[in-house]
Amino acid sequence: MSDAPPRSPQVWVDADACPGPVKEILFRAAERAQVPVTLVANQWLRTPGSRVIRALQVQGGFDAADDAIAERAGPGDLVVTQDIPLASRVIAKGAEAIDPRGQRFTPDNIAERLSVRNFMEELRGAGVQTGGPAAFNARDRQAFANQLDGWLARRPRR
Repeated sequence: MSDAPPRSPQVWVDADACPGPVKEILFRAAERAQVPVTLVANQWLRTPGSRVIRALQVQGGFDAADDAIAERAGPGDLVVTQDIPLASRVIAKGAEAIDPRGQRFTPDNIAERLSVRNFMEELRGAGVQTGGPAAFNARDRQAFANQLDGWLARRPRR
């Protein structure tokens, strides 16, 4: 058994495709609540000078950022991602996951979300035009902020 003190829950961000307004919400919340936020990406990211906000650049490669987050995220952490397979991986480890539009991935909905994602991928692979997501808007920003506030209120503190 380890004598290390339990670590505080933290936020992991799949930052390659995370909208700027979501990052700004996260930066403000990190400072306000003094919760660690780590942005993980294949490229260099600019972050504000802060003792609770950091960026982790991973070597390029398929799913390298996802793998780095899945290795590090643990029970009680929050993962911000649009990637449904990554959400599934971190939920299995006891973390919570939301997308930048504030939709929660849960043990109850992740299998269905994966099935729909895989079906849409098959359609695209067959040449069917499925369209992209709607533009990120103020309602999405508010839904994300609400989910983040809920997680901050629920998280256990050291």
